[in-house]
Amino acid sequence: MELFLSAVLSDLASRSINFIFNKCSKLPSPAVEDSLQRALLRAQVIVDESMRRHITNQAMLQQLNMLRDTMHQGNYMLDIFRCKPDDDEEEEDTKHKIVSHPLLLNSRVNCVRDFLSSRTSAQILKEMQQVLDRLSSMIHDANELVLFLASYPPMYRQPYSMHLLLGNCMFGRQMEAQLAINFLLHTRTHGAEELEVLPIVGPYQVGKRTLVAHVCKDERVRDYFSEIVLWTDDHEFRDEKITIPREGHENIFQNCAPNKEGRILVIVELAADFNEVVWKRLYSASKRCLPSGSKIIVTSQSDKVVKYGTTRALTLNYMSQEEYWYFFKILTFGSVDPEMHPRLTQMAMEISRMHNCCFIAAHLVSYLLRDNFDIHFWHKVLIFLKEYIQNHVSKFGEGPFDDRNQSKPVHLQRMATPSEVIMVSNPSDRSSQEEVPKIRLDDVIYKNVRPHGKFEALVWRSQIPPYYSYTTTCEIQELKNTGTKRKRTMKSGVTFC
Repeated sequence: MELFLSAVLSDLASRSINFIFNKCSKLPSPAVEDSLQRALLRAQVIVDESMRRHITNQAMLQQLNMLRDTMHQGNYMLDIFRCKPDDDEEEEDTKHKIVSHPLLLNSRVNCVRDFLSSRTSAQILKEMQQVLDRLSSMIHDANELVLFLASYPPMYRQPYSMHLLLGNCMFGRQMEAQLAINFLLHTRTHGAEELEVLPIVGPYQVGKRTLVAHVCKDERVRDYFSEIVLWTDDHEFRDEKITIPREGHENIFQNCAPNKEGRILVIVELAADFNEVVWKRLYSASKRCLPSGSKIIVTSQSDKVVKYGTTRALTLNYMSQEEYWYFFKILTFGSVDPEMHPRLTQMAMEISRMHNCCFIAAHLVSYLLRDNFDIHFWHKVLIFLKEYIQNHVSKFGEGPFDDRNQSKPVHLQRMATPSEVIMVSNPSDRSSQEEVPKIRLDDVIYKNVRPHGKFEALVWRSQIPPYYSYTTTCEIQELKNTGTKRKRTMKSGVTFC
């Protein structure tokens, strides 16, 4: 009985303390903003330091991943709070929109304005407080983690500013990369005959090959395996043909360190329509051909391959809106402090939300805005994207960034001449050794570059392994409608580039 009463009294005391703490923690908005800013700085220090370290502990990686996600949420809510217009400013801005762009009022592309106006300051403040409480608790729990970080060797030998780092490194995949490295370097017992397989699954252009390329580039992996081989063509995986590949397949790293065991790492890229019969033949032949200690990483859009893994699969997803905004903001503003330009920050947030977290669009538009750091130009880009997305939704029932697989041609408008559209089809990626088109797609969209007929255009060239260049086939066409000439005449006097 005494133990029961003691437990009850302890629970009541704990509830009372929590009630008092919650009451005291309801701070006014300036205090919440300041506290959240300081908590974000502390979290940023921990995350930045962890990005410089080769961390092998899986629990630490999960804890850092949770901290990083909460940090992105905190930054997102803080920018929303700072970008929310005053009532007078919002009313004046709405009147301006009614006069100049009446068709945009009912469009779903006014995402940030609708998002901000639908929330009161009290609601935003409440969400900020929740993120602050969660972030503060996670920082407190990370005290031991910070001490352990010093015991791990550094990854980078030179300091980077954040925008240069994000433009030249793999963003948001530290935990997945380290888990893959841990799998590759783990040594099985001598009695184990099973060939180890790590499945990496995820949708189209989510970064599966980029993750694998970064893992294979790691010095520890290159020292552990004598050869790293890439197999990409499913139809060539026949039982009688599969041997240790020397010709007809790409050797990713020729300069891997030789070792006595002769271990080989095989990277298998399977198509979206996963063929189980082909995979079983490949795996059976690999067990006979590959030396002891060899391993396989298999990537696919299909999650059917997960059951054939000998370890837990890595599942990659697209960035969340909060994570995407952090990434886009850093690339867009570069070394400029966004807090010094609140109107530009608000426009950048509107533009980022229209991209539907498209990774390539983040690179294209962020570099365009950073190279033209002018509020009038940013406003033209914003209005152009709004009108373009609205037109696309009205014609096709979805936005241009909604179809991730790009299985059908995409219609792009040109900012300089809205009466023209660019038919984009046949997207492809090319290795760093292949030639790429000299015409850039962003120049055709946002500038006065106007090739004739069908042409190949460079969409984006990645600055990180595997250094792919993304290209597409384009054709400029005139819009055929009654209002084309009038619309073109009205905008012919505006210079967009």
